[in-house]
Amino acid sequence: MPFSRFNWVVAIAALLAIFSSAEGKHLRERQDGHWVDTWASMPQLTEPANLPPAPYNQSGSVFVNSTIRQTIHTSIGGDKIRIRISNAFGTTNLPITAVTVALPFNGSAGVSAIQTNTLHTVTFSGSPNYTIPNGALVVSDPINFRVAPTSMLTVTIYFKDGQTTNFITSHPGSRTTSWMAFGNQVSTANITDSNRQGVQHWYFLSAVEVYTSRDYSSFAIVGDSITDGRGSDNDKNNRWPDLVLARMQANKDTSSIAVINQAAGGNRILYDGLGPNALGRIDRDVLSHSGVKYAMIFEGVNDIGTGATDAVSQKVIGDRLIAAFKQMVIRLQAADITVFGSTITPFSAPGYNVTMESYSDPEREKTRQRVNKFIRESGIFDEVVDFDKMLRNETHPEQLQAALQGGDYLHPNGAGYKKISDAFPLDIF
Repeated sequence: MPFSRFNWVVAIAALLAIFSSAEGKHLRERQDGHWVDTWASMPQLTEPANLPPAPYNQSGSVFVNSTIRQTIHTSIGGDKIRIRISNAFGTTNLPITAVTVALPFNGSAGVSAIQTNTLHTVTFSGSPNYTIPNGALVVSDPINFRVAPTSMLTVTIYFKDGQTTNFITSHPGSRTTSWMAFGNQVSTANITDSNRQGVQHWYFLSAVEVYTSRDYSSFAIVGDSITDGRGSDNDKNNRWPDLVLARMQANKDTSSIAVINQAAGGNRILYDGLGPNALGRIDRDVLSHSGVKYAMIFEGVNDIGTGATDAVSQKVIGDRLIAAFKQMVIRLQAADITVFGSTITPFSAPGYNVTMESYSDPEREKTRQRVNKFIRESGIFDEVVDFDKMLRNETHPEQLQAALQGGDYLHPNGAGYKKISDAFPLDIF
């Protein structure tokens, strides 16, 4: 039967659709760049003590008619960025009214002033405002904005109506000062109002991505307070991952690798605590992030240290930690991510003095040694970084070296973090 005009139109439309689809695929394949996280923080349900101070925190709402100005520390640079904002733990919508990015005054961390000549408006799906549903995340439109490696960036967010809940998303251990004030001040040169308040927390920010060439990637570290920077200095960016990043940026073989810190104080592998358990957050905190090629798991101390001290309980904890490490490695390697294991550092005070450090216990030390033996010898990790060997007291291996511990024999001090950085093997990348 001869083709009618309608038949010909349908056939041509079908061919054009095929060609268009193929061309679109080829265009995507020809792109020479991709998005990579240059910074990220692990989102958490905000504990009551870490909610914003009054009057920015009221019964049933936070940040009503409020601006938050926050600074973050980049890893790698680029000419185009995107901002991720998270409502992962919010129980209601998060209505964002306006967002800007700029370079901070003097390029400093934790400052309330910006360089106004660098100010850019941020949009989401073409709109300057966006309502994020509970449990969701939003990614901004690309912003033509140059960020340098290991530099500071300011993100300012205004909430006209606030969020109508006291269950919100944040990262309490920012070690970086954020500023809040009333009114829309996203374009203000310096927040100086008498009602302004500063806190060392990040609220709602999840990641900053850069668009860069395909030879760039990121290194995600899943950790606890030792990685989150307990004992480091506010507004100094001297956590051990920051110090390792500085070394990586100075080395031509690793300068294309971003470092994203996905740690939280008190975090555990097997149970929720301060933040979801590590086994449960691998998808959100590693696999869902842009450009991750390497990952490290540096956890376990809080599982062992909060567990009962009898031999049976510690045997169960050790068994479950080993099984969890295997699961996390399987899932990460399935995504083509190179996985680094890291040994658990000592946590007992001299004489197993529980007054100095409550985790101190000989049975718990046996579990630490057993799990570390697995990490070193199992062969499931692509590489192993031996933090225990770096920091332990060789005479009393259950303890951190006295000169490297921060007063509780659990957390390193500044010298301890520097020791980790100096000894961190860059040839594993």
